[in-house]
Amino acid sequence: MHEMGIVLHLAKTLDQTAEENKLTAIGRVVLQVGEVSGIMTELFTDAWDYFKVRHPVLKDSTLVLETIPAVTWCDHCKQTYETVKYGKTCPYCGSGETWLLRGNECVIKEIEAE
Repeated sequence: MHEMGIVLHLAKTLDQTAEENKLTAIGRVVLQVGEVSGIMTELFTDAWDYFKVRHPVLKDSTLVLETIPAVTWCDHCKQTYETVKYGKTCPYCGSGETWLLRGNECVIKEIEAE
């Protein structure tokens, strides 16, 4: 379960951010998660609840997850399309000369803090 490792890294990053900015508490964290990142959001939320109580600055925080849609680019016809719906084959020209443009990342979008 790589969600635990990601949440642990996130918690450490937030601890460091709080220390650098002299924050006493983080109330809300908005995390954008790519549609094809492989992160299972239910497990991620469970891992967050487990780790936040071990980090004083996060103990009363809430985590909000937003999905980043996966989009693929076709080098052959120069168009983008929905990755999950069509996979690696371009629905416009049938080419396999495609690559993921976005949708596999995990990004801290917003931190609300005191």
